[in-house]
Amino acid sequence: MQLTEKHREYWRRNLNLTIVLLAIWFVATFVMAYFARPLAEINFFGWPLSFYMGAQGSLIIYVAIIWYYARKMRQLDVEYGVEEGED
Repeated sequence: MQLTEKHREYWRRNLNLTIVLLAIWFVATFVMAYFARPLAEINFFGWPLSFYMGAQGSLIIYVAIIWYYARKMRQLDVEYGVEEGED
């Protein structure tokens, strides 16, 4: 199947979105863990920031990433006419 310019643009935008969200995921997961000791000096709701991010903060970020990706992809699907029909 030959891809049209519209298909290429759709996948380029999908890839760009995925790269940005993966970068946010990487920071929330690995960078926060790497800098856990310096972040422990910062209090967040009475807890060290590193503890909060490990216990709850990163999970909130993950859910927000999933929600945003689903919302944005729905918009892209409608914009490019590739949305799934209602069953």
